[in-house]
Amino acid sequence: MSSSVLIASNRGPVSFAIAEDGSLTMARGAGGLVSGLTEAVKGTDALWICAAISEGDRYAARKAPNGRIDKGGYDITPVRMLDIPPATFDRAYNSVANSTLWYVNHLLYNTSLAPQFDTTFRREWQAYRDYNDAFATALAEEAAPWARVMVQDYHLALTPLMLREQRPDLRIAHFSHTPWAPPEYFSLLPDDVAAEVLTGILGADHAGFLTGRWASAFMDCCEVILGATVDRERRTVRYDKRTTQIGVHPLGVDGEALLARATAPDVESHMAALKDLIGDRKLIVRVDRTELSKNILRGLTAYREFLEKHPEWHGRVVHLAFAYPSRHDLPEYREYTAAVQRCAKEIEDEYATDDWDPIILHVRDDYARSLAAYRLADVLLVNPIRDGMNLVAKEGPILSERCALVLSREAGAAAELGQDSLLVNPFDISGTAAALHEALLLPETERIRRIARLRKASTAMPPRRWFEEQLAALAAR
Repeated sequence: MSSSVLIASNRGPVSFAIAEDGSLTMARGAGGLVSGLTEAVKGTDALWICAAISEGDRYAARKAPNGRIDKGGYDITPVRMLDIPPATFDRAYNSVANSTLWYVNHLLYNTSLAPQFDTTFRREWQAYRDYNDAFATALAEEAAPWARVMVQDYHLALTPLMLREQRPDLRIAHFSHTPWAPPEYFSLLPDDVAAEVLTGILGADHAGFLTGRWASAFMDCCEVILGATVDRERRTVRYDKRTTQIGVHPLGVDGEALLARATAPDVESHMAALKDLIGDRKLIVRVDRTELSKNILRGLTAYREFLEKHPEWHGRVVHLAFAYPSRHDLPEYREYTAAVQRCAKEIEDEYATDDWDPIILHVRDDYARSLAAYRLADVLLVNPIRDGMNLVAKEGPILSERCALVLSREAGAAAELGQDSLLVNPFDISGTAAALHEALLLPETERIRRIARLRKASTAMPPRRWFEEQLAALAAR
């Protein structure tokens, strides 16, 4: 049976692991994108097409008819997993998506050393094309006539045009969950590759972004690199006799669902443990993946400078830093995690006393513990180098009664939350240290006023509404 609404993303709503006895165990898919989309499609019959990432995923996909996990004996939303050859997946995902496109759009390159686009990269780029083509082919097979297709993120930048060529009847959207680089930085890519990424997305009827800033950067790239006709007032890009509508859809949080989850017994248990650990001290919290753009290392260094400049806070404050492992198959990420751990230990060695641990670092993922930390936070530090949105900045104020938000001006969330946050330059360690001090001293009445406004902004576009708004944009095409 063909589907009238389809989603395509690298990760899917579920993942599988192979137990010792050879059986499969199913868990919820990881990542903020998956969490948001799962909430958005709950209760619908939308078909979700994703890649089989682990060996467990591949085994499940091979056992299910045509990779349809929902038809393989599992009570889940409609899901088709694509068993893409491991070498193709690795090159497309690690070498191109995460080591090239992610780096470009987050401005992460140390340009004295990287990037270098050689024959190895060309082989990897072909794998990225093959990966995107696998998604386009699966979508073309599954889509009903005139179906609406929602393609997600930088992993699938080429899919819209590939799908358009196979199924011109479909109404296609692409959404970028990352920032978008300005043309002078995007042009680090080889000219033909930069053009292929842009034209791939322009194969969609509707290209969505989290903020107006990222949408404008994309339109600038289309104009400068492709010579496309851009109407910034109407937010349209015309290229190769087609017009793509550019949309801005700032993804928010389902406040009711988050509050309900945060009062579950496992969260309450973590709250009790954290209270015993912290006592009556003030609490600075951060919750991040150990991802290069999250800027954890500078955040820890800022906390260290805060302790150096304000000895009156010794013994009176604790920094609880959750830095969950991310992309450990890439050496840069393994080293970054190790650097974070070294920095935390240096702070501990320098300032800890017999009855005070100034910093508590956790590198094991535990969602319930993160929710407990939000609820207890006096200060929430969110200081990415660059971020598409950053839902941590929106989740924290929903769960905390009184936290002050220290927020990077380079996070997409700053467009909505900046007025009621303490905005910082993520590269300015002294400025961030000063903001932490200011946040700790913020009067209670001001905290409560700011929290109320932050909550309103954070829940303005919950995932279901965010999803339906884009579907409606496609219906109007």
